[in-house]
Amino acid sequence: MKTFEYEILSFPMDHKTALIEMKAALNNKGADGWEVVSISSSEFANVGHSAFLKREITSEQPSKTAS
Repeated sequence: MKTFEYEILSFPMDHKTALIEMKAALNNKGADGWEVVSISSSEFANVGHSAFLKREITSEQPSKTAS
C-alpha cells in the first residue's frame, strides 16, 4: 500500500514578486518529489495562497515526520 506525507506552504500576496517567489518555492519542492494537490486563496486579511502538497514515502526516502 502506498503511503504519503503532506506539507502546507503559505504565500502572502503582499508585493509584486510574490507569484515569482511562489513559483520558485513550488519548483524547489517539486524537485524533491512533492506534488501540489490543491491551492486555496483568501483575500481576508491579505492572507494570500496556501498550497497543499504530498509525496509518496518510499523505502529509500524515510518520512521527515517519522520518529
